[in-house]
Amino acid sequence: MKNPIEHLNKIFDSRIRLGIMSAVLVNNEVSFNDLKELIQVTDGNLASHLKTLEEAAYIKVNKGFIGRKTNTTYAVTKSGEKAFKHHLEALEKMIRKLS
Repeated sequence: MKNPIEHLNKIFDSRIRLGIMSAVLVNNEVSFNDLKELIQVTDGNLASHLKTLEEAAYIKVNKGFIGRKTNTTYAVTKSGEKAFKHHLEALEKMIRKLS
């Protein structure tokens, strides 16, 4: 039987990416500014983590405008939802093994 740690997804090792995925999973979409406020990170730091998740096809980016201001929102993809749920299940199995 495989060790549960082998099922953890390295992309979700970062607390910032965990926060992003948690936020987009429970909301239809989340704006850049809302994520920044929620996770308490700089623009550049958040942008680099979002890029990692986007390149893995775990989130999708929607760029639009509200009036004249740009508005970027993020939503989870089907593969992102599946990967994140598998990651959480592996964490739960590890925790259950320890208790």
